[in-house]
Amino acid sequence: MRKNNDYNNSYNIIGNRIKSIRLSQKITQEDLCARMQILGFQISRSDISKLENGKKLITDFEIIGFSKALKVNILDLFQDYI
Repeated sequence: MRKNNDYNNSYNIIGNRIKSIRLSQKITQEDLCARMQILGFQISRSDISKLENGKKLITDFEIIGFSKALKVNILDLFQDYI
Protein backbone atom coordinates (compact mmCIF):
# COMPACT_ATOMS: atom_id res chain seq x y z
CA MET A 1 0.00 0.00 0.00
CA ARG A 2 1.30 3.47 -0.90
CA LYS A 3 1.97 5.78 2.01
CA ASN A 4 0.09 9.09 1.73
CA ASN A 5 2.23 11.98 3.01
CA ASP A 6 0.26 14.89 1.65
CA TYR A 7 -2.95 16.74 2.32
CA ASN A 8 -4.28 18.83 -0.56
CA ASN A 9 -0.83 18.77 -2.20
CA SER A 10 0.85 19.92 1.02
CA TYR A 11 3.17 17.90 3.24
CA ASN A 12 1.85 19.54 6.42
CA ILE A 13 -1.32 21.25 7.60
CA ILE A 14 0.15 23.87 9.93
CA GLY A 15 2.84 25.53 7.83
CA ASN A 16 0.49 28.21 6.60
CA ARG A 17 -0.63 28.87 10.19
CA ILE A 18 2.99 29.16 11.35
CA LYS A 19 3.54 31.73 8.62
CA SER A 20 0.40 33.65 9.56
CA ILE A 21 1.35 33.80 13.25
CA ARG A 22 4.94 34.71 12.41
CA LEU A 23 3.84 37.59 10.18
CA SER A 24 1.29 38.85 12.71
CA GLN A 25 4.08 39.00 15.29
CA LYS A 26 6.38 40.73 12.75
CA ILE A 27 8.99 37.98 13.07
CA THR A 28 11.24 37.21 10.09
CA GLN A 29 12.04 33.67 9.03
CA GLU A 30 15.62 34.34 10.14
CA ASP A 31 14.43 35.36 13.62
CA LEU A 32 12.19 32.30 13.89
CA CYS A 33 15.09 30.14 12.75
CA ALA A 34 17.29 31.64 15.49
CA ARG A 35 14.58 31.03 18.12
CA MET A 36 14.25 27.42 17.03
CA GLN A 37 18.02 26.93 17.13
CA ILE A 38 18.18 28.37 20.65
CA LEU A 39 15.59 25.74 21.60
CA GLY A 40 17.90 23.07 20.17
CA PHE A 41 16.34 22.45 16.75
CA GLN A 42 18.58 22.05 13.72
CA ILE A 43 16.46 24.02 11.28
CA SER A 44 17.43 26.51 8.59
CA ARG A 45 15.62 29.52 7.20
CA SER A 46 15.16 27.50 4.02
CA ASP A 47 13.52 24.71 6.04
CA ILE A 48 11.10 27.22 7.57
CA SER A 49 10.23 28.53 4.11
CA LYS A 50 9.56 24.98 2.89
CA LEU A 51 7.42 24.23 5.96
CA GLU A 52 5.39 27.40 5.53
CA ASN A 53 4.78 26.58 1.87
CA GLY A 54 3.80 22.97 2.53
CA LYS A 55 6.87 21.54 0.81
CA LYS A 56 8.34 19.84 3.91
CA LEU A 57 7.04 17.47 6.53
CA ILE A 58 7.05 18.63 10.14
CA THR A 59 7.69 16.35 13.09
CA ASP A 60 5.71 16.31 16.30
CA PHE A 61 8.61 17.64 18.35
CA GLU A 62 9.14 20.46 15.81
CA ILE A 63 5.49 21.43 16.30
CA ILE A 64 6.16 21.78 20.01
CA GLY A 65 9.25 23.86 19.20
CA PHE A 66 7.32 26.20 16.92
CA SER A 67 4.63 26.72 19.55
CA LYS A 68 7.35 27.66 22.06
CA ALA A 69 9.29 29.82 19.60
CA LEU A 70 6.13 31.70 18.59
CA LYS A 71 4.85 31.77 22.20
CA VAL A 72 1.45 30.35 21.27
CA ASN A 73 -0.56 27.41 22.53
CA ILE A 74 0.09 24.33 20.43
CA LEU A 75 -3.62 24.19 19.55
CA ASP A 76 -3.31 27.63 17.93
CA LEU A 77 -1.18 25.99 15.25
CA PHE A 78 -4.11 23.69 14.41
CA GLN A 79 -6.79 26.38 14.68
CA ASP A 80 -8.10 25.85 11.16
CA TYR A 81 -8.54 22.10 11.76
CA ILE A 82 -10.17 21.80 15.17
